[in-house]
Amino acid sequence: MNLFTETNLSPELLKAVGELGFISPTEIQKQTIPFISSDIRDLIALAQTGTGKTAAFSLPILDMIDDGSRKIQLLVLCPTRELCLQITKDIKNYSKYLPNIKTTAVYGGSSIMDQIRSLREKPQIIVGTPGRVIDLINRKALDFSEINWLVLDEADEMLSMGFKDDLETILRETPETKQTFLFSATMNKEVERISKNYLTKPHRIAVGSINEVKKNISHEFYVVGYRQKKEALKRLIDANPNQYSIIFCRTRMETQEIADFLMQNGYAADALHGDLSQAQRDTVMKKFRLKNIDILVATDVAARGLDVNSLTHVIHYSLPDDPEVFVHRSGRTGRAGKNGISMSLIKPEETRKLKQIKSVTKIDIAEKQVPTGDEIIRAQVEGVFERLFTIHEEFFTFDDSLIPDLSEFSKEELVHKLLQLQLRDLSLFYKDKKDLRNEKMSDDRDMPSGRRDRRRDDRDGRDGRRSDRDGGRGREGGRDRDRGGKPKRKNENMTRFFFNLGKKDNLKKLDMLDIINTATKKSKKRPDVGDIEILEKFSFFEVDKDFKNDILKNLPSMKFKGKEMRAEEAN
Repeated sequence: MNLFTETNLSPELLKAVGELGFISPTEIQKQTIPFISSDIRDLIALAQTGTGKTAAFSLPILDMIDDGSRKIQLLVLCPTRELCLQITKDIKNYSKYLPNIKTTAVYGGSSIMDQIRSLREKPQIIVGTPGRVIDLINRKALDFSEINWLVLDEADEMLSMGFKDDLETILRETPETKQTFLFSATMNKEVERISKNYLTKPHRIAVGSINEVKKNISHEFYVVGYRQKKEALKRLIDANPNQYSIIFCRTRMETQEIADFLMQNGYAADALHGDLSQAQRDTVMKKFRLKNIDILVATDVAARGLDVNSLTHVIHYSLPDDPEVFVHRSGRTGRAGKNGISMSLIKPEETRKLKQIKSVTKIDIAEKQVPTGDEIIRAQVEGVFERLFTIHEEFFTFDDSLIPDLSEFSKEELVHKLLQLQLRDLSLFYKDKKDLRNEKMSDDRDMPSGRRDRRRDDRDGRDGRRSDRDGGRGREGGRDRDRGGKPKRKNENMTRFFFNLGKKDNLKKLDMLDIINTATKKSKKRPDVGDIEILEKFSFFEVDKDFKNDILKNLPSMKFKGKEMRAEEAN
């Protein structure tokens, strides 16, 4: 089956997909469409993001659905609102010439009463997120007792987001006679368990290997010190003009911090993460799709369902723990036969994690050097000419007499003046900037807290008892010194705090970030957070000095796992 016209799909479906530009099915579609059309077994389909899974399961089901019945016949469960809306949009496009087929999306973050009203139109297809589906089941607004097909899309992601119990609750509401189709990018233990418990002798389809997604993608990594990452990120963006990219971060706080940094530096960027309201998320995603912003800073979960085929770059500001997540991220560029670039910014101690990713995925990730100011300006000049020589539509006309007499200038002189005008601010910014590749990256100031802690913990074996006797602060004015006695270099824009909890209290760095965020939540902006050092019996952290009073006032009234918290300035 090399063409959609070679399938047994109805003329109405073929007309719809033809208008969408579908000619040749993808590999997952080649294998899945004929199976669903002719087999009554359950199915496990493993395929990467962006391989056309929605068409793979929805086209054959649309061909078989009873459009004369007003019963719900198909339920599609997916992890995020964005993916829910994308699947619904796709199914509506495919069923364009099937006027009696109705599809309704149900998801959190939107009016449940509006969704209940839409269900009164008796749709045959429901696409939903687990939480909202359960809410509607409890309100007796949804009845899945007679469905024929159940699709679990992005099953691995739903389980990783904590929807295991919700999925099992919903599955119990469905008849044993249904066909279940489980689509996933990975086959982890939880997905395997769900398949064993709720699928009956399923047929398996696996498309491509874990590193299949890398075909049109070149992979690069840059080793930078802890305090140099933002500057290095700025240089990578400047050295790759005309990019349309997603920057992936690990946490919501980091995502917002990096987005704020980029916006403050004049980039058309914005953040996408779980702390945003649904209206804010919709606005950000609309701006990105319309290319009103060309850089999106996102967490992995928030980026699910973002269907964009023209990304030029993916930047891993923080490496994921799971090699397959790395492949997922990278696979968002290099789509539709286009080339893409995946860039990773890693700290020196993360080279082992990167080696593991390379080993598991078999991806060749080349080490590159952070570009210098001169290299960035050269790249920017090339970017100007790239835009200049791209074919442009004539949007307006003007009188040539408006152009002044330029005969005294040669062509080269004119180009030189225009480039100087275009790149003036950028060239001044990089004029006296240091070459980051020559910066010392392994000193204690640039080392993340985990590595510093290990070094200090080694010393604890020798002088830990002395630290304990002195309340963990040392005898020599301890809180403004490292535990080895070395004076702590202070950031003038930060206030450094001593915090009374540490590793023995099961405190982790992420917990500390949450504590800081909660203590400063009434502020109109988020605080910049510097070093966080989690030691055995106490900790240190740095926060923008403007938030000093918020920390001192609010933190003592909070508790961490039932324990009272205390912070005081480490002078």
